[in-house]
Amino acid sequence: MPKKKKPRPEEVLDTITRLSLLYPNHSTELTFDGPFQLLAAVILSAQCTDERVNQTTPALFAKFPTPSAMAAAETAELEKLVHPCGFYRMKALALKEMATSIQRDFHGKVPETMEGLVSLRGVGRKTASVVLNQAFGLPAIAVDTHVKRVAIRLGWTHREDPVKIEADLKDLLPPENWGSVNGLLIHHGRRSCKARKPLCVACPIQTVCPFFQAAATSVTMGPHGKRHSNRKPVQRVHARKLK
Repeated sequence: MPKKKKPRPEEVLDTITRLSLLYPNHSTELTFDGPFQLLAAVILSAQCTDERVNQTTPALFAKFPTPSAMAAAETAELEKLVHPCGFYRMKALALKEMATSIQRDFHGKVPETMEGLVSLRGVGRKTASVVLNQAFGLPAIAVDTHVKRVAIRLGWTHREDPVKIEADLKDLLPPENWGSVNGLLIHHGRRSCKARKPLCVACPIQTVCPFFQAAATSVTMGPHGKRHSNRKPVQRVHARKLK
C-alpha cells in the first residue's frame, strides 16, 4: 500500500481560506453570555442539537444564572429544565457538580486553563477546547465527530483518536488558525461533508479533497470479474452514494 502523502501547511491554509468564504460566520451556534453559560450549554449539547440546547438554556439561565445558584439548585428542578436535551438525569447531575466545583475550587469563576476545565464534572478535552476558544479567545481545537470526519476525508490526519487528530491539526496550522479551522470543519461537516450522504458533487473544495478524488477514480469489478475504472462517471458514483 502506498504511503499516504502528508499535506503541506500552505495547502491546508488555502482550503481554510476557501471554507472561510463559504462560511464567513463560523463561530459556535450555541447561544451564550459568558464562559459559565457556554460551558453549561456545551455539556447539554452532548447527543443533542445546538438548536434544542438554545431553546432550553434561556429558562435554565434565568433560574440559575451563576455557578453559586446552580450549585445550590435542587437536582429535580435541574432535571425538569434540561429534560428536552436528553439524558437529563446525567446532565443535571453534571451541571450541578460542575457548578459546585467552580464555586468551591475556582472561587466561582470558570477556569481559563485546560487542566482546570477538565477537572470539572462532565468536561472533557473537547468541551474544554470549545470554552477556551469561544469564551476566552485562546487558541484551541475541539475535535468532535464533524472535525474528525472532515479532517480525515481531507487527508489532514489518518488517525482515529481525537487527541492525536488534535495534535496533527495543530502541527499543520499556526495557533491563530486553530479556532477558525475548528468552526469551519464543524460547519462544513454539518452542511456538506455529511457522514452518510456527503454532498461531494456540489462541494466547493472537491478539487483539494482526497476523499472526492478517490471516489471519482475508484475501480470496481465488472460482471465477469474484470476490473474497470469509474473515472468518467463521477456523477454516477455520487448519485449512488446520495440515494
